[in-house]
Amino acid sequence: EVQFVESGGGLVQSGGSLTLSCVASGFNIASNDVSWVRRAPGQGPERVSRVYPDGTIRYYAESIKGRFTSSRDNAKNALFLQMNDLMPQDTALYYCSSDPLGISGRGTLVTVSS
Repeated sequence: EVQFVESGGGLVQSGGSLTLSCVASGFNIASNDVSWVRRAPGQGPERVSRVYPDGTIRYYAESIKGRFTSSRDNAKNALFLQMNDLMPQDTALYYCSSDPLGISGRGTLVTVSS
């Protein structure tokens, strides 16, 4: 089955850190471009970052630049999102998505308290 499984979310205080994981199955994550996307309560999806097959990483949301870092581990067939200096406005459901494959994971919830 082609799918993503995310983990690592939770409740953290403002200024704290979390590392999210996204494990892919049924396909080679290194051969596809895969994005981290977040959806805050009551808002539409917002692309956070995209990792391309050649390893290039593009960050989209201005508010996360300098605080979030995406990485990929080909051996684990996984994508990671290191989030530092978290703020209440980072509260959202974070999930992996691949436009070429047309799939998204269920996500992991991050809640940042002030």
